[in-house]
Amino acid sequence: MPISDAKHRIIAGMQSMISIKDLSKVYAGGFTALKSVSLDIDRGEIFALLGPNGAGKTTLINIVCGIVNASGGSVEVDGYDIQRDFRQTRTRIGLVPQEMASESFETVWNTCSFSRGLFGKPPSPEYLEKVLRSLSLWDKRDTITMQLSGGMKRRVLIAKALAHEPEVLFLDEPTAGVDVELRQDMWNVVSALRDQGVTVILTTHYIEEAEQLADRVGVINHGEIILVEQKAKLMRDLGKKQLVLNLQEPLSEVPAELKDYGLELSDDHNDLTFTYDTARERTGITALLGDLSKAGIHFNDLHTSQSSLEEIFVDLVKRPQ
Repeated sequence: MPISDAKHRIIAGMQSMISIKDLSKVYAGGFTALKSVSLDIDRGEIFALLGPNGAGKTTLINIVCGIVNASGGSVEVDGYDIQRDFRQTRTRIGLVPQEMASESFETVWNTCSFSRGLFGKPPSPEYLEKVLRSLSLWDKRDTITMQLSGGMKRRVLIAKALAHEPEVLFLDEPTAGVDVELRQDMWNVVSALRDQGVTVILTTHYIEEAEQLADRVGVINHGEIILVEQKAKLMRDLGKKQLVLNLQEPLSEVPAELKDYGLELSDDHNDLTFTYDTARERTGITALLGDLSKAGIHFNDLHTSQSSLEEIFVDLVKRPQ
């Protein structure tokens, strides 16, 4: 590494791999895609960026990757400004778009080799072989890309993005249209990349993908970041738990003396559901069970369930801004 580069990175000396400050984007027609977005993404983490269609996810990614110009604000990648130090930032980034736009008539090997050369990297057959093997593409290296299945084409996109050894990888809907088995394989690949120190930013419509992979979750809506949190803490703090009681005898309605518990009676009148906040010091379960007994209501079985990340996400984006 050149001395100037080393000095720059020591000065930058931060844990953040990507630092976004007051980023905004207003398109020519007047549409505001991003509104003063600030976000720090840590080195070596998997960060899931969630949001409904039109929320600003793609615009944000395209600005960081140098594809779209921002209207205001700043972005640094590994301590380098994306405008002043374009080459330094772009060589550190790999982007996996949703669709393959070119090289459909090239072999998998040539596609990845060409991508590596575009970033000025010297040929490295050993490295490309390692990438292709990790993505189960080695046996397809001489296959024309357009002849591959949709799932394999998606793997080629990842291999192409990794060909120049980026430190940051953007995955835009990486498993859209991919079958469940292949999706699980690709989750394993993404986890392995994180273990190798690659910072991964993931956008996805599959909430279970973020729940499975992410270290942290960011939610964007109407061009604004409305929440950034550790996934586990998010699910713990915002998630709700439910206690479901399977009754010995059906109830026609919830007794009046139990109305303060907010119990829900199932359509078949055989189950009572109690929703409680895990963050509170007292959940109310002990008192509920006592009052049920006093009311002569008995149950055969009970079980608890935790809110999924999907339920939390839907609740967040529905809140008034």
